[in-house]
Amino acid sequence: MAKIFGIFACLVIVALDAVAGLLGIKAEAAQNQEKHLKLWFFECKEPSHDAFILGLAAAGLLLAAHILANLVGGCNYCYCTGDDIQKAPPSRQLSLACLLFTWIIMAVGMGMLVIGTMANNKSRASCGLSHHHFFSIGGILCFAHAIFSIAFYATSTVTLA
Repeated sequence: MAKIFGIFACLVIVALDAVAGLLGIKAEAAQNQEKHLKLWFFECKEPSHDAFILGLAAAGLLLAAHILANLVGGCNYCYCTGDDIQKAPPSRQLSLACLLFTWIIMAVGMGMLVIGTMANNKSRASCGLSHHHFFSIGGILCFAHAIFSIAFYATSTVTLA
């Protein structure tokens, strides 16, 4: 029964991350449909309401996938020291590395999606530094988050004989 739950949880995490990644890429496409006037690093553009909604949804799904991955993966490393990590078996060290990578990827990916979303939040045209590719980079990081989340779950639930 636990294996079926684990497989289902992994599929849900992958689905949430994949949909978040696709929404991030679609938000980039919607943002690029708006009028742009570019002069070197400065750009004047119309905000895209579609890009705002898609970016917001992508960020929410990434957050949901991250919470679910941390809940099902467990918190076996919340109170360990450097000595505990060095003495731990390789599978536990790999699990900790995957957990660390999921947090880093989630933070960077969420930051990219939020920056892209906030750039499309205003109800008027804005001028400033270019905000290109934040949505697409955030979307790609959602796919990377899925890979490391599944690796974290798989290595954290390994039982040593």
